[in-house]
Amino acid sequence: MTSAAPSQKLSKRASASVLKALRPFNSGEIKVLLLEGVNPTGIKVLTSAGYQVESHAKALAPDVLKEKIKDVHVVGLRSKTQLTAEILAEAKNLLTIGCFCIGTNQVDLEYAASHGISVFNSPFSNSRSVAELVIAEIIALSRQIGDRSNELHKGQWNKTSTNCHEIRGKTLGIVGYGHIGSQLSVLADSMGMKVLLYDTLQLMPLGTAHPVGSLEELLGASDFVTLHVPETDETKNMISDRELELMRKGSYLINASRGSVVDIAALAKKLQNGHLAGAAVDVYPAEPFANGPGFETPLIGCPNTILTPHIGGSTEEAQSSIGIEVATALTRYLNNGTTLAAVNFPECDIRTPTADQKTVRILNCHHNVPGVLKQVNKILSEFNIEKQICDSRGGIAYLIADIVLESDADLRKVYDSISAIPENIRTRLLY
Repeated sequence: MTSAAPSQKLSKRASASVLKALRPFNSGEIKVLLLEGVNPTGIKVLTSAGYQVESHAKALAPDVLKEKIKDVHVVGLRSKTQLTAEILAEAKNLLTIGCFCIGTNQVDLEYAASHGISVFNSPFSNSRSVAELVIAEIIALSRQIGDRSNELHKGQWNKTSTNCHEIRGKTLGIVGYGHIGSQLSVLADSMGMKVLLYDTLQLMPLGTAHPVGSLEELLGASDFVTLHVPETDETKNMISDRELELMRKGSYLINASRGSVVDIAALAKKLQNGHLAGAAVDVYPAEPFANGPGFETPLIGCPNTILTPHIGGSTEEAQSSIGIEVATALTRYLNNGTTLAAVNFPECDIRTPTADQKTVRILNCHHNVPGVLKQVNKILSEFNIEKQICDSRGGIAYLIADIVLESDADLRKVYDSISAIPENIRTRLLY
């Protein structure tokens, strides 16, 4: 990959008496493409940084995206846009990607990393929104609110208490005890539910939550089962006919994680034959590219089944927080080279810029093989290195170094020499 060239305006440096802020040589040259209605808070952060920001309310068709992505430095997206290797191959200037959501499975992370493209997301900001939705669904399922509402909309009065229950004293089984699962655990605990949890990691339970040793044990002991796991090969169809049969007769299933986690046809069968008393599903194996009619699923018409269009994190509060969190991470990376919280890059940071106006920050991404750092340090050893940090993640290594350079000729020499290293992926310069 061709490395990003330094600006021609290298000699225009402020007085040494002023504390220097690190940034791209010309922030106005940074082009940002935002898709799928990124919250205005994120747009404000990026425009305030001086970047050129183009924002779209919806996802773009692949052929349109391929054309749009050719000359941009930043892409921001949510869950519908698929940044495959084929599409990323068109992005010759792309430096970083912001996923304004929890998941990153819509991005080919390995391809991005191997081409020096960092990826950031928001793993925390919508946790509360999803947890609250699940609590609402637990209550709604337990009281059959969805069915009663539909009946009344059709003019049918059906006041009944049959198979309607309080949630106090019932057992909630949480599969996946991460940010969402743990928050849900606290909310359910405070409402008088008994909470069981299952996770592949050994995690500290909150409140009175009790860990169990297997998924099977949790399924057989829970009145409500809720899923909060990532999309991986291991979680694909982790809840299928066998697992549904292990669930208590008359229990409920809630999925607000990923659509591939549940075998939808098997779930519909268990709802129709009465083995399960209800379900709430917010995510699906295949979701529409845009809003509108035509969505189909075997769950349509199933009794006491709440279907929502992937709205778990769709609250004003969550989207506002996500906009700030991801846009700030992108700005820090562009302006300072900071990779803290990147999902596909080593996490490196040098927090304090130097006051010396002759100092330049070198950012280098290279293949993680023996001898590369030795080559880089040999180049840098001719100059005063004020600060330096390097780390690796899988096959990628990332280095930040602040060095004192006396002239633009020195700057060009350092840049060209590091860029010429065979294992180099991308080199950037900040001042």
